[in-house]
Amino acid sequence: MSFAWGILFLFQSSIPLVFSTLYGFTMFPTMLVQLSLSVGAVVAPLLNPLQDRLYLRSAQRNAETPGRPIPEARLYFAIPGSLIFTAGLFWYGWSSFPDLPWIVPALGIACVGFGIYEIYMAVVNYLSDAYEKYTACALSAASLGRNTFGAFLPLAAPALYNNLGFNWASSLLGFIGTVLSIAPVILLLNGPQIRRRSPFMSESAYDEEEAEHRRNSHASRKSGV
Repeated sequence: MSFAWGILFLFQSSIPLVFSTLYGFTMFPTMLVQLSLSVGAVVAPLLNPLQDRLYLRSAQRNAETPGRPIPEARLYFAIPGSLIFTAGLFWYGWSSFPDLPWIVPALGIACVGFGIYEIYMAVVNYLSDAYEKYTACALSAASLGRNTFGAFLPLAAPALYNNLGFNWASSLLGFIGTVLSIAPVILLLNGPQIRRRSPFMSESAYDEEEAEHRRNSHASRKSGV
């Protein structure tokens, strides 16, 4: 998630560099191209109902805590999201030629925006489910990593794209994204075992009585009681 967030901010430097050099775009057209990230992020939430349905269905096969959804079920769409994110980076890199229409690399950018949203939502929801009592701490740690990448990764954009060229600079980011795409797969396959080995994560889980109290408190707040 931190790497994807860093790419979101790196593109604020990369897109003006690429499109001004290849297509002679001025500031305003370049800003419109940057909206491709937003287009991808707007399309991604359309899949949320399907992800939520798969997550809720996982409660039927939860042997660890029967009746409750499996935290790793939050990560189903992180896998295609990571792959689309990575594919978008390669698409953007290898369509950055002046003889191709500007819309071609812009579509690659939209894929990156789609992937960033899917990765972000999956990881945030997974951390909330996995750490339960310590959700705020887990999300704060994730925010630290995310904002660190967001602050410093864009500083590498000028040197990265000028030294490696537009094609290989984005490809390098794509290769890193490919390696990181393994993370949700590992958690889906081995997440429960990893959590059971951690005394901290075991202690962070609510028991049934605490969970019921939280549900009742939440229902009371919603009803205004």
